[in-house]
Amino acid sequence: MKFFLDFMHQKVPRDRGDMPVYYRRALRTGEVLQAVYFLVCFFLYPLINHRWEWIPALFIAVTGGCLWALKTQKTRTNLILYALMCGGWVFWNVQHFGWNSGVQHFLTLLIVLVFFNIYDRPLYKIIWLILILAFRILLFYFSQQVPALYRMNTEANTVYQTVNTVAFFVMLAGMCIIFSTSIQDTERQLRLKNQTLYKEAGTDPLTGLPNRRAMIEQIEKYCSQNPDQPFSVAIADIDYFKQVNDTYGHNCGDYTLVRLTELFAEHAMGRYTVCRWGGEEFCFFMPGLNLDEAGVLMQDLNYAAEKMELKYDDCEFSITITIGVEEYDFASPLEELLDSADEKLYMGKNSGRNKVIV
Repeated sequence: MKFFLDFMHQKVPRDRGDMPVYYRRALRTGEVLQAVYFLVCFFLYPLINHRWEWIPALFIAVTGGCLWALKTQKTRTNLILYALMCGGWVFWNVQHFGWNSGVQHFLTLLIVLVFFNIYDRPLYKIIWLILILAFRILLFYFSQQVPALYRMNTEANTVYQTVNTVAFFVMLAGMCIIFSTSIQDTERQLRLKNQTLYKEAGTDPLTGLPNRRAMIEQIEKYCSQNPDQPFSVAIADIDYFKQVNDTYGHNCGDYTLVRLTELFAEHAMGRYTVCRWGGEEFCFFMPGLNLDEAGVLMQDLNYAAEKMELKYDDCEFSITITIGVEEYDFASPLEELLDSADEKLYMGKNSGRNKVIV
C-alpha cells in the first residue's frame, strides 16, 4: 500500500512540449516498426486470406502522419495519436479475423509508453490503464458475440499468429531497450555527478588538497578499519603569512600556498596525507607512525620549507612553518588529538616559530 501511495503522490514536471529524447526515440522506433509490420501484413493477406486488404496501407499512412507529428506535437498528443492508431488496428483485426488473430497484445505497448511518460501524473496513468483494460475486455466480449467476418484456416491462422507475435515482441524489445538504456545512462551520469560533487565538497579549491571535513573522515575511517594501529597527526602554520599578503599582495599569498602544497606532495612519498585545515594552516595524517617517527618526518619537512625558494613578480622571498605533532593514544577522541597538536603548534609559535614541537 505504501508503494502505491508513494507512486500516486510523486511529482511530475510540466509538459512544455520539450519531449525527452529517449521518449521521442521510443515513439519513433515503435511507429517505424509498426509501419514495417503493416507493410508485411499488406503483402501477407493475399497469401493467407486469398484477397487484398487495403486497410494496412491506410494504417501505414496514419503511421507516417504520427511520425510527422512527432516533430512538432507534445508528448501527450503523440501518445493519443499512437493509442488511436494501435486501438483502431486491434479493433479492425478482431472484427475481421477474430480474437485468435493475436493482435490484442499490441495494447501492451500502450501501457509501456504510458508508464514511461514522465509528464503524465500517476492518476492519468491509472486512468490510461483502466481504459486500455476496459477496451481489451470489451473487445473480447465483442469477439464472443459477433462472428469474425473472415475465417482463416488453421495453417493461415498459425502464420498470422506467428507474424503478430514476432512483431509484438520486436516492438516491445525495441522500446524496452531504449527505456532501460536511458535509465542506465541517467543513473550513471547521476552517480558520476554525485561523485564529482562529493569530491568538490571535500576539496580545497585553491590548493586542490582535501579540506578539513575530508581529512576528519579519512582519519575516522582509518581508526575504524585499523583499531590497533598507531598514527600521528600534525598541524602546521606558515609563519608571518600576513606579512606576505601585506607586502606582496593576496595573489602572492595564494601563490605561496600553492607552492607549499607542491612541496608537501613532493615530500610525502606516500608517508602522510595533508589537507588545508583553514587559512594558512595545514593538517597532516601519518598512519602507522609513532610520535618520534612523525617528529623526524615533520622536522625534515620544516627544513625543506625553509630552503624552498619563492619568486613572485620578480620578488624573491622565503617562508618558514611551525608544526605541532601528536600521537594517537588509543583512548582520546579525535577532536582532543587534533586540539593537542594545535596546542603544540601555538607553543612553537610562542617560543620563536620555525620549529617542530612533539
